[in-house]
Amino acid sequence: MDSIVKGWQRIATLLIVVLMCIGCSRVPSVSYNPWKVISVPTDSNLLDIAFTNNPEHGYLVGSNATLLETNDGGDTWKPITLQLDEQKYRFDSVSFAGKEGWIAGEPGLLLHTTDEGASWSRIPLSEKLPGSPIAIKALADNTAEMATDVGAIYKTTDGGKNWRARVESAVGVVRNLERSPDGKYVAVSAKGSFYSTWEPGQDAWVPHNRNSSRRVENMGFADNGQLWLLARGGQIQFSDPTKPEEWQEAKYPELSTSWGLLDLAYRTPDEIWIGGGSGNLLRSPDGGKTWEKDREVEEVAANLYKIVFLEPERGFIIGDRGVLLKYLPNPETTSPEAA
Repeated sequence: MDSIVKGWQRIATLLIVVLMCIGCSRVPSVSYNPWKVISVPTDSNLLDIAFTNNPEHGYLVGSNATLLETNDGGDTWKPITLQLDEQKYRFDSVSFAGKEGWIAGEPGLLLHTTDEGASWSRIPLSEKLPGSPIAIKALADNTAEMATDVGAIYKTTDGGKNWRARVESAVGVVRNLERSPDGKYVAVSAKGSFYSTWEPGQDAWVPHNRNSSRRVENMGFADNGQLWLLARGGQIQFSDPTKPEEWQEAKYPELSTSWGLLDLAYRTPDEIWIGGGSGNLLRSPDGGKTWEKDREVEEVAANLYKIVFLEPERGFIIGDRGVLLKYLPNPETTSPEAA
C-alpha cells in the first residue's frame, strides 16, 4: 500500500513540475541571443568592470583581490597581482576617467592609478572612515566620489589626498548602493525593508518605506532619472516619471518563477535587460511592458548579478564563480544592408 501511495506522490510531483514549466513557457524566447560566454582565468566572484578611454583596454575586479586586464575589448583577460598585505581583500568597484582609475574594496581599501593601470598606489584612509569603500566613481582628473557600505559619501578633487563628506551622517548597513549619471544615489537597507535616496545639495539621506511586503533586492536609475526596483518573488517596479515619489503598478516578467531578479540595465532608453539566479536572463524591448527570455543563457550555471552597458553595442554581464558574458550585436540589425 505504501508503495502505491509513494507512486502517486511521485506522479503528482511530476505533474506540478510540468505545470510550472508550462507556466514559464508563456514567456516568449528572444529571436537572437547576443551574449557570448567569455573565458576568464579565475573562478572567484567577479563584481565590477570598467574601461579606460581606450575601448579595448579594461579591468575586471572581484573577490580574493581579483584584478583582470583586457587589451582586446573584453575577449581575453589576464590576471594582475598587486603587492598588498596578507589580508583577504574584496575588490568591489572599479572606475576610470581617461587614464586615471580607482579601485574600492573591503576591508578599507582604495587604490589609484594615473597611467591606465600600469601602476597602482594605495590611498591611505582614515581609521574614522564610516564603513569600507564599496563604490567609486572617477569623475575627472584627480576627482572621484567614493561611497561606503554604510552609505557615507566622500569626494576628492586632489587625487585622493583629501576627501570631503557629501552627507552629514551614514544611512546604515546597505545591501547595495547605486549612483545615477548626475550624481544621485539610492541605497537598499541590508534587510531590504526600506531604501534611502540622496542627491547633491541635500544634507542627509531621505528614507523611504518599501511599497509592498516583498523584500527589496536591488534598485537603480534609468538614464532619465527614473528609479527601478527589483523585489523578492520576481517583481519589478518603475517610479512614475512625472511623480518621482510614486510608483507604477508592479510587474512580474515571468510568473511562477522561483528564481530572484538580481540586476537591471538599460541598453537603450527602451530596451531593458534583467539578470537573475540560475542563469536566467530577460529582455524587454518596450521599457518593461512586455518581456522575452534568453533561453540559451540558461545553460550558464551562475547567478547573473551585474549588467553593464558601456554603450548600446558594448555590454557585459557578470556572474558568480568567474562567469562573464559579452554583448555581441545582432549582425542582421547592425549591418549596412539592414539599415
